[in-house]
Amino acid sequence: MTKALSVSQLMSYPVKSLAGVDHQVASIDTIGIFGDRRWMLVDSQGNFLSQRLLPRMCLIQAQLNNSIDLRAGITLSAPEMAAITIQIPSNGPVKQVKVWNDLCDGIDCGDAAAEWLSVFLSHDSRLVFFADNYFRPIDPSYALVGEGVSFADGFPILLCTQASLDELNRRLKERVQMHRFRPNIVLDGCEPFAEDTWQRIQIDDVVFRLVKPCSRCSIPNIDPNTAKSNSEVLRTLGEFRLRQRKIYFGQNLVPESSGLICVGSTVDVLN
Repeated sequence: MTKALSVSQLMSYPVKSLAGVDHQVASIDTIGIFGDRRWMLVDSQGNFLSQRLLPRMCLIQAQLNNSIDLRAGITLSAPEMAAITIQIPSNGPVKQVKVWNDLCDGIDCGDAAAEWLSVFLSHDSRLVFFADNYFRPIDPSYALVGEGVSFADGFPILLCTQASLDELNRRLKERVQMHRFRPNIVLDGCEPFAEDTWQRIQIDDVVFRLVKPCSRCSIPNIDPNTAKSNSEVLRTLGEFRLRQRKIYFGQNLVPESSGLICVGSTVDVLN
């Protein structure tokens, strides 16, 4: 009997490039999973910071203080650090920040958060928040007018499949976990890289459009449990997933509707 295509994992990343949070149920809105990458670390010039420069970012856990209200802020924890609860200042200064080539606004979350992060990372860092009334458009080459994204690299949702990871692990000396690839949605029950051929899928009542394969940077080389890097992961992936000098794993999605999706839900490939 053919196994049905279904959701096996759901993950969000409240702070860009920090550790992810697993969910059994996720609320999808126009810019992705609720709370996903609504906070971000920036340097003194307002440029975003990530594990590419600071691998230890993966060791910081971020939890929403309220599952339905982002105004309650987040709590950060990390090895050998006392946890810190961070509120969004009601009248916090607004900074212009940069995500790749995009300039957008972020509310500065204060000196206490900046000091905590700077101490753990040994790098000057500040935390900013993407407010509900902010808008950052998706690249118009792939999106419709009015479709936006928060502080994610470029798209609201990243999808990966378990079969594709299994195929990579079959070629690796040491298996790796899906968390290295930082997906929002993981599906099980298809052939390796079947997602390359899909255009639209539906999970529960939410329809997603697959707009662009995800080209990978160095982050999948970083073990999220230790922050240590091993180049074998991308090197091996590049042996069979290299296209036009880029290595691809996963698909970027744009939600066409809002609603709840659940682990275990059946997935329909619409086209």
